[in-house]
Amino acid sequence: MDTQNIPYLSHQNFPASEKIQISQLSRSQFQPRSYFDETAMTELTKSVKQHGVLHPIIVRPIGESRYELVAGERRYKAAKAAGLSEVPVIIQTLSDIEVLQYALMENLQREDLNPVEETEGILQLLELKLETDRQSVISLLNKMAKAKRGLADSAVRQEDQQMIETVFHSIGRLSLEAFRTHRLPLLKLSPEILEALRQGRIEYTKAKEIAKLESEGERVELLETTLAQSLSLRQVQKIVKEKKIPRKKDQLQTEIDNISKRFSRFKAWNNPDKRAKIEELLKTLTLLLSEENQQNVFRD
Repeated sequence: MDTQNIPYLSHQNFPASEKIQISQLSRSQFQPRSYFDETAMTELTKSVKQHGVLHPIIVRPIGESRYELVAGERRYKAAKAAGLSEVPVIIQTLSDIEVLQYALMENLQREDLNPVEETEGILQLLELKLETDRQSVISLLNKMAKAKRGLADSAVRQEDQQMIETVFHSIGRLSLEAFRTHRLPLLKLSPEILEALRQGRIEYTKAKEIAKLESEGERVELLETTLAQSLSLRQVQKIVKEKKIPRKKDQLQTEIDNISKRFSRFKAWNNPDKRAKIEELLKTLTLLLSEENQQNVFRD
């Protein structure tokens, strides 16, 4: 990962640590992680009870005798759970962008973020860097992709393009196109699947397969089965395919019924061209039905 443009990532640039009361600390609104594994947290809490917090927590001042976490939330949570009253910290004055970028980079370096957290963290960083909202960021990413393919009406300001490219270069894990085509679609998944992804309970390849089911009930059922039985991706794909086949038949029947209703209100029977096209289509349909009837006779 390229950290040249993020000098504060190196602890060598920080002053010596000092101890402050845990009650003076607040969680950061820019923490990209939303889920902490319970087993891992239990182990860390045991270690902190025995040895204390060995590595200082990075914080920034947010008011008189108040500090916001920048990096080290797991250590902070473990210290609270272990009953410690104070922890070692390194105090730095950082902007919102620096706080988010530091937290994001620290987690990415340790590969602690799941795909959803990573995607949301990168989007939040781009929002801050570009000073715009999430939808505008996504629109810019799509415009850049279209411009690369030479499509018209997809120009992006040079400074915005450079800023986006710099962010992805500094992250170093994902190309812009891979992020756009493989990660952004994750955010459109249903809430129950997104939550399972956030908790690291399911791989996103399986999650995307389950999301293909239109029925919420079927999605929830397959998600629970996948987690309980540790189904493979191939098994999930097979179940999804089997569930979608009858649905396609039902949809086709519905479409045929709708067309029949629309014919009763059709106003263009007196139009020779349209009438001729419809008659031609009806001949084709009649022929298909005739062939099907003949096959049924032979089967009988």
